[in-house]
Amino acid sequence: MPDNTQLNRFETGQGFIAALDQSGGSTPKALALYGVDESQYSGEAEMFDLIHAARTRVITSPAFTSDRVLGAILFEGTLDREIDGRSVTDYLWNAKGILPFLKIDKGLDAERDDVQVMREIPELDALLARAAQQGVFGTKERSFIKAANAAGIELIVTQQFRIADHVLAAGLVPILEPEVDITAPDKAEAEGLLKAELLRQLEGVPVDAKVAVKVSIPTVDDFYADLIAHPKVARVVALSGGYGRDEANERLARNHGLIASFSRALLDGLTAQQSPEEFDATLDASIEAIYRASIA
Repeated sequence: MPDNTQLNRFETGQGFIAALDQSGGSTPKALALYGVDESQYSGEAEMFDLIHAARTRVITSPAFTSDRVLGAILFEGTLDREIDGRSVTDYLWNAKGILPFLKIDKGLDAERDDVQVMREIPELDALLARAAQQGVFGTKERSFIKAANAAGIELIVTQQFRIADHVLAAGLVPILEPEVDITAPDKAEAEGLLKAELLRQLEGVPVDAKVAVKVSIPTVDDFYADLIAHPKVARVVALSGGYGRDEANERLARNHGLIASFSRALLDGLTAQQSPEEFDATLDASIEAIYRASIA
Protein backbone atom coordinates (compact mmCIF):
# COMPACT_ATOMS: atom_id res chain seq x y z
CA MET A 1 0.00 0.00 0.00
CA PRO A 2 1.16 3.58 -0.65
CA ASP A 3 2.27 5.87 2.16
CA ASN A 4 -0.81 7.03 4.11
CA THR A 5 0.35 10.66 4.14
CA GLN A 6 0.68 10.62 0.38
CA LEU A 7 -2.61 8.78 -0.17
CA ASN A 8 -4.45 11.22 2.08
CA ARG A 9 -2.88 14.10 0.20
CA PHE A 10 -4.01 12.64 -3.12
CA GLU A 11 -7.55 11.89 -1.95
CA THR A 12 -8.30 15.10 -0.07
CA GLY A 13 -5.84 17.76 -1.23
CA GLN A 14 -6.99 20.74 -3.26
CA GLY A 15 -5.32 21.21 -6.61
CA PHE A 16 -4.66 19.37 -9.85
CA ILE A 17 -2.17 17.07 -11.55
CA ALA A 18 0.38 18.43 -14.01
CA ALA A 19 0.95 16.01 -16.89
CA LEU A 20 4.65 16.39 -17.80
CA ASP A 21 4.92 13.00 -19.49
CA GLN A 22 5.56 13.72 -23.17
CA SER A 23 7.18 10.60 -24.64
CA GLY A 24 9.33 10.10 -27.72
CA GLY A 25 6.44 10.42 -30.15
CA SER A 26 4.97 13.60 -28.68
CA THR A 27 8.18 15.38 -27.68
CA PRO A 28 8.96 17.07 -31.05
CA LYS A 29 5.53 18.72 -31.09
CA ALA A 30 5.85 19.73 -27.43
CA LEU A 31 9.26 21.28 -28.11
CA ALA A 32 7.95 23.09 -31.19
CA LEU A 33 5.17 24.65 -29.11
CA TYR A 34 7.87 25.64 -26.59
CA GLY A 35 9.73 27.47 -29.33
CA VAL A 36 12.38 24.83 -30.06
CA ASP A 37 12.15 23.42 -33.58
CA GLU A 38 13.78 20.26 -34.91
CA SER A 39 16.65 22.20 -36.48
CA GLN A 40 17.89 23.00 -32.97
CA TYR A 41 18.70 19.44 -31.98
CA SER A 42 20.12 16.29 -33.50
CA GLY A 43 18.91 12.87 -32.41
CA GLU A 44 16.86 11.60 -29.49
CA ALA A 45 19.47 12.25 -26.81
CA GLU A 46 19.56 15.98 -27.51
CA MET A 47 15.78 16.08 -27.88
CA PHE A 48 15.26 14.48 -24.47
CA ASP A 49 17.85 16.80 -22.88
CA LEU A 50 15.89 19.79 -24.18
CA ILE A 51 12.50 18.53 -23.01
CA HIS A 52 13.98 17.73 -19.59
CA ALA A 53 15.32 21.27 -19.40
CA ALA A 54 11.83 22.55 -20.18
CA ARG A 55 10.26 20.30 -17.53
CA THR A 56 12.89 21.36 -15.01
CA ARG A 57 12.05 25.00 -15.68
CA VAL A 58 8.39 24.25 -14.93
CA ILE A 59 9.03 22.15 -11.82
CA THR A 60 11.54 24.58 -10.27
CA SER A 61 9.40 27.65 -10.98
CA PRO A 62 8.15 29.48 -7.88
CA ALA A 63 4.67 29.19 -9.44
CA PHE A 64 4.80 25.38 -9.32
CA THR A 65 3.99 24.60 -5.69
CA SER A 66 1.98 22.13 -3.66
CA ASP A 67 -0.50 24.88 -2.77
CA ARG A 68 -2.09 24.34 -6.19
CA VAL A 69 -0.38 21.30 -7.75
CA LEU A 70 -1.10 17.89 -6.18
CA GLY A 71 0.97 15.71 -8.48
CA ALA A 72 3.07 15.53 -11.62
CA ILE A 73 3.04 12.73 -14.19
CA LEU A 74 6.49 11.85 -15.52
CA PHE A 75 7.84 10.07 -18.59
CA GLU A 76 9.83 6.89 -17.84
CA GLY A 77 13.11 8.46 -18.98
CA THR A 78 12.66 11.17 -16.34
CA LEU A 79 13.34 8.57 -13.63
CA ASP A 80 17.00 8.67 -14.70
CA ARG A 81 17.17 12.47 -14.57
CA GLU A 82 18.00 14.91 -11.78
CA ILE A 83 17.00 18.38 -10.64
CA ASP A 84 19.51 20.25 -8.48
CA GLY A 85 21.47 17.04 -7.90
CA ARG A 86 18.44 15.05 -6.70
CA SER A 87 16.29 12.53 -8.55
CA VAL A 88 13.21 14.17 -10.04
CA THR A 89 10.90 12.06 -7.88
CA ASP A 90 12.81 13.03 -4.72
CA TYR A 91 12.79 16.69 -5.73
CA LEU A 92 9.05 16.67 -6.44
CA TRP A 93 8.00 15.12 -3.15
CA ASN A 94 10.68 16.17 -0.67
CA ALA A 95 11.46 19.63 -2.01
CA LYS A 96 8.06 20.57 -3.40
CA GLY A 97 5.49 18.33 -1.66
CA ILE A 98 4.12 17.22 -5.05
CA LEU A 99 3.24 13.56 -5.69
CA PRO A 100 5.22 11.86 -8.49
CA PHE A 101 3.32 9.68 -10.97
CA LEU A 102 4.79 7.65 -13.84
CA LYS A 103 3.32 7.12 -17.31
CA ILE A 104 3.77 3.39 -17.90
CA ASP A 105 1.92 2.75 -21.15
CA LYS A 106 3.91 2.27 -24.36
CA GLY A 107 1.36 3.69 -26.76
CA LEU A 108 -1.70 2.25 -28.44
CA ASP A 109 -2.46 -0.84 -30.52
CA ALA A 110 -4.26 -0.62 -33.85
CA GLU A 111 -7.96 0.19 -33.66
CA ARG A 112 -10.53 -2.58 -33.26
CA ASP A 113 -14.13 -2.40 -32.08
CA ASP A 114 -13.82 1.41 -32.20
CA VAL A 115 -11.13 1.49 -29.51
CA GLN A 116 -7.36 1.35 -29.14
CA VAL A 117 -6.12 -0.72 -26.23
CA MET A 118 -2.63 -0.26 -24.83
CA ARG A 119 0.27 -2.09 -26.35
CA GLU A 120 1.58 -4.76 -24.02
CA ILE A 121 4.07 -3.30 -21.55
CA PRO A 122 7.31 -5.32 -21.57
CA GLU A 123 8.79 -6.17 -18.15
CA LEU A 124 5.93 -4.35 -16.44
CA ASP A 125 6.58 -5.70 -12.95
CA ALA A 126 10.27 -4.76 -13.14
CA LEU A 127 9.33 -1.22 -14.20
CA LEU A 128 6.85 -0.94 -11.32
CA ALA A 129 9.40 -2.25 -8.80
CA ARG A 130 11.91 0.34 -10.04
CA ALA A 131 9.31 3.07 -9.82
CA ALA A 132 8.37 2.14 -6.26
CA GLN A 133 12.02 2.00 -5.25
CA GLN A 134 12.52 5.51 -6.63
CA GLY A 135 9.62 7.00 -4.71
CA VAL A 136 6.92 7.09 -7.38
CA PHE A 137 3.44 7.31 -5.83
CA GLY A 138 1.28 6.16 -8.73
CA THR A 139 1.07 5.37 -12.41
CA LYS A 140 -0.92 6.50 -15.43
CA GLU A 141 -1.89 4.28 -18.37
CA ARG A 142 -3.84 5.56 -21.39
CA SER A 143 -6.14 3.86 -23.87
CA PHE A 144 -8.54 5.46 -26.34
CA ILE A 145 -12.27 5.13 -27.12
CA LYS A 146 -13.46 6.44 -30.49
CA ALA A 147 -17.13 5.46 -30.41
CA ALA A 148 -19.88 3.96 -28.25
CA ASN A 149 -19.04 0.32 -28.90
CA ALA A 150 -19.87 -1.83 -25.86
CA ALA A 151 -17.53 -4.66 -26.84
CA GLY A 152 -14.62 -2.31 -27.39
CA ILE A 153 -15.22 -0.42 -24.16
CA GLU A 154 -15.37 -3.66 -22.18
CA LEU A 155 -12.06 -4.65 -23.78
CA ILE A 156 -10.49 -1.32 -22.78
CA VAL A 157 -11.71 -1.41 -19.18
CA THR A 158 -10.75 -5.05 -18.69
CA GLN A 159 -7.20 -4.29 -19.81
CA GLN A 160 -7.04 -1.21 -17.59
CA PHE A 161 -8.00 -3.21 -14.50
CA ARG A 162 -5.59 -6.03 -15.42
CA ILE A 163 -2.72 -3.54 -15.50
CA ALA A 164 -4.03 -1.92 -12.32
CA ASP A 165 -3.73 -5.25 -10.50
CA HIS A 166 0.02 -5.23 -11.21
CA VAL A 167 0.32 -1.59 -10.11
CA LEU A 168 -1.51 -2.22 -6.85
CA ALA A 169 0.64 -5.29 -6.17
CA ALA A 170 3.70 -3.04 -6.46
CA GLY A 171 2.30 -0.73 -3.77
CA LEU A 172 1.42 2.08 -6.18
CA VAL A 173 -1.85 3.83 -7.04
CA PRO A 174 -2.93 3.33 -10.68
CA ILE A 175 -4.65 6.05 -12.69
CA LEU A 176 -6.77 4.23 -15.26
CA GLU A 177 -7.12 6.42 -18.35
CA PRO A 178 -9.81 5.26 -20.78
CA GLU A 179 -9.96 8.49 -22.80
CA VAL A 180 -13.09 9.13 -24.86
CA ASP A 181 -12.53 11.05 -28.09
CA ILE A 182 -14.08 14.51 -27.56
CA THR A 183 -14.97 14.65 -31.27
CA ALA A 184 -16.94 11.37 -31.24
CA PRO A 185 -20.52 12.05 -32.41
CA ASP A 186 -21.81 9.60 -29.80
CA LYS A 187 -19.49 10.80 -27.00
CA ALA A 188 -22.24 10.94 -24.37
CA GLU A 189 -23.34 7.39 -25.16
CA ALA A 190 -19.74 6.18 -25.03
CA GLU A 191 -19.36 7.81 -21.61
CA GLY A 192 -22.48 6.02 -20.41
CA LEU A 193 -21.10 2.65 -21.47
CA LEU A 194 -17.70 3.49 -19.98
CA LYS A 195 -19.05 4.52 -16.59
CA ALA A 196 -21.22 1.43 -16.31
CA GLU A 197 -18.28 -0.82 -17.15
CA LEU A 198 -15.96 0.98 -14.73
CA LEU A 199 -18.48 0.66 -11.90
CA ARG A 200 -18.99 -3.03 -12.70
CA GLN A 201 -15.29 -3.86 -12.70
CA LEU A 202 -14.54 -1.77 -9.61
CA GLU A 203 -16.34 -4.52 -7.69
CA GLY A 204 -13.30 -6.72 -8.34
CA VAL A 205 -10.86 -4.31 -6.66
CA PRO A 206 -9.80 -5.54 -3.19
CA VAL A 207 -11.54 -3.75 -0.32
CA ASP A 208 -8.25 -2.33 1.01
CA ALA A 209 -7.15 -0.96 -2.38
CA LYS A 210 -7.93 2.22 -4.29
CA VAL A 211 -7.55 3.24 -7.89
CA ALA A 212 -7.89 6.59 -9.64
CA VAL A 213 -9.52 7.24 -13.00
CA LYS A 214 -8.65 9.81 -15.69
CA VAL A 215 -11.48 10.67 -18.05
CA SER A 216 -12.38 13.13 -20.75
CA ILE A 217 -14.48 16.01 -19.39
CA PRO A 218 -18.00 14.59 -19.73
CA THR A 219 -20.74 15.84 -22.01
CA VAL A 220 -23.23 15.91 -19.12
CA ASP A 221 -22.12 17.97 -16.11
CA ASP A 222 -21.42 15.94 -12.94
CA PHE A 223 -21.84 12.73 -14.92
CA TYR A 224 -19.05 11.03 -12.98
CA ALA A 225 -20.32 12.03 -9.52
CA ASP A 226 -21.03 8.40 -8.53
CA LEU A 227 -17.54 7.37 -9.67
CA ILE A 228 -16.00 10.23 -7.67
CA ALA A 229 -17.94 9.08 -4.57
CA HIS A 230 -17.06 5.39 -4.99
CA PRO A 231 -15.20 3.99 -1.93
CA LYS A 232 -12.61 2.25 -4.12
CA VAL A 233 -11.81 5.38 -6.15
CA ALA A 234 -9.17 7.68 -4.69
CA ARG A 235 -9.70 10.44 -7.26
CA VAL A 236 -11.23 11.14 -10.65
CA VAL A 237 -9.20 13.50 -12.82
CA ALA A 238 -9.84 14.94 -16.27
CA LEU A 239 -7.69 15.47 -19.32
CA SER A 240 -8.17 18.51 -21.53
CA GLY A 241 -8.54 16.20 -24.54
CA GLY A 242 -8.05 18.82 -27.23
CA TYR A 243 -10.16 21.58 -25.72
CA GLY A 244 -8.34 24.90 -25.42
CA ARG A 245 -7.42 25.87 -21.87
CA ASP A 246 -10.26 28.35 -21.37
CA GLU A 247 -12.92 25.94 -22.64
CA ALA A 248 -11.40 23.02 -20.70
CA ASN A 249 -11.43 25.07 -17.50
CA GLU A 250 -14.99 26.25 -18.11
CA ARG A 251 -16.22 22.69 -18.65
CA LEU A 252 -14.20 21.33 -15.73
CA ALA A 253 -15.55 23.92 -13.32
CA ARG A 254 -19.09 22.64 -13.96
CA ASN A 255 -18.11 19.15 -12.70
CA HIS A 256 -17.89 19.13 -8.91
CA GLY A 257 -15.12 16.98 -7.45
CA LEU A 258 -13.47 16.44 -10.83
CA ILE A 259 -9.94 17.88 -10.98
CA ALA A 260 -7.63 18.60 -13.90
CA SER A 261 -4.77 16.50 -15.17
CA PHE A 262 -3.71 18.79 -18.01
CA SER A 263 -0.62 18.76 -20.20
CA ARG A 264 -0.88 20.96 -23.29
CA ALA A 265 -3.51 23.16 -21.63
CA LEU A 266 -1.10 23.72 -18.71
CA LEU A 267 2.00 24.50 -20.79
CA ASP A 268 0.32 26.60 -23.47
CA GLY A 269 2.05 29.96 -23.83
CA LEU A 270 5.38 28.93 -22.29
CA THR A 271 8.45 29.35 -24.52
CA ALA A 272 12.18 28.84 -24.22
CA GLN A 273 12.68 32.47 -25.27
CA GLN A 274 10.81 33.98 -22.31
CA SER A 275 12.71 35.68 -19.52
CA PRO A 276 12.44 34.02 -16.09
CA GLU A 277 9.93 36.69 -15.08
CA GLU A 278 7.79 36.21 -18.19
CA PHE A 279 7.93 32.43 -17.90
CA ASP A 280 6.96 32.37 -14.23
CA ALA A 281 4.14 34.88 -14.75
CA THR A 282 2.71 32.90 -17.68
CA LEU A 283 2.93 29.62 -15.75
CA ASP A 284 1.42 31.20 -12.64
CA ALA A 285 -1.60 32.45 -14.58
CA SER A 286 -2.11 29.03 -16.17
CA ILE A 287 -1.78 27.20 -12.85
CA GLU A 288 -4.16 29.60 -11.11
CA ALA A 289 -6.85 29.22 -13.77
CA ILE A 290 -6.63 25.41 -13.77
CA TYR A 291 -6.55 25.33 -9.96
CA ARG A 292 -9.68 27.48 -9.73
CA ALA A 293 -11.51 25.22 -12.19
CA SER A 294 -10.41 22.16 -10.20
CA ILE A 295 -11.74 23.38 -6.87
CA ALA A 296 -14.98 24.88 -8.20
